Amino acid sequence: MPLTHLSKDPVFARIIAETPAPKPVYDWDNDLYLALLESIVSQQISTKAADAIFKRLLTLFPDGYPHPNALLAKTTEELRSAGLSFQKARYLQSVAEFALTHRMDRPYVDAMTDEEIVQYLIPIKGVGRWTVEMLLMFVLDRPDVFPVDDLVIRQRMLRAYADQTAGLTGKALYKKLHEIAEPWRPYRTLACRYLWRWKADVPAPVADPALTPED
Repeated sequence: MPLTHLSKDPVFARIIAETPAPKPVYDWDNDLYLALLESIVSQQISTKAADAIFKRLLTLFPDGYPHPNALLAKTTEELRSAGLSFQKARYLQSVAEFALTHRMDRPYVDAMTDEEIVQYLIPIKGVGRWTVEMLLMFVLDRPDVFPVDDLVIRQRMLRAYADQTAGLTGKALYKKLHEIAEPWRPYRTLACRYLWRWKADVPAPVADPALTPED
């Protein structure tokens, strides 16, 4: 049903035909707190480096789990010994501070809309809309997320829909990308996962400097 719906867009039907199906989502055993810590570690570095740093981070705790109180008790130097930058060490502790005073369990969060979750989590230092949208897609398994701030998503859409986006920049381009994605509802998450995996055979256009990820 989702693929049938997305294939009503002839451009996207071609993308689906050319692209291997996305892999199953791994949800961190429904642990939003741990997933948020991992997402901060992963910001702006390779997956391989992020995995290594996160594993070293977990070894700093006796039971291999960075409980909020235990994470806050670590000095910046101890956290940086895992390979974290000073800034990321502070961001992780901001998540821990938030977790001590705000609920992050699935029953509570699952009752919220996507936008309510975005607004709930972005007050945390180091967490922006893009980070929360990744959690919505890959941890909370929300089916209709469209992370337009993701550079790869924008570049792939500019390739696939070049005739509709030619010459557009800034807010006009932003609006057009939303218009293109509107018919994908309520399966925009799956559509974006296909876009990430799609290998276009034409050069990528120059990215619009007015549209960059927040995190």
